[in-house]
Amino acid sequence: MDCTQPERYVLQRLGSGQFLAIDQRDQSLKDVADVASAYLFHTHEAALRAASELKRLGSSVDVVKVE
Repeated sequence: MDCTQPERYVLQRLGSGQFLAIDQRDQSLKDVADVASAYLFHTHEAALRAASELKRLGSSVDVVKVE
């Protein structure tokens, strides 16, 4: 079954409301204010796995669906 409406998800910091992106210089995480600049996950499961790992490391993040 083909997907006609692909879903996209981003991670958002709970405290600041900033979104997470990958810094192209060194592949580290960086905060961005604009959801369009955030790293996009193609599946909810992948975003949840990343959020779980970040939470395990002490970051408070939430998974947000991008419309």
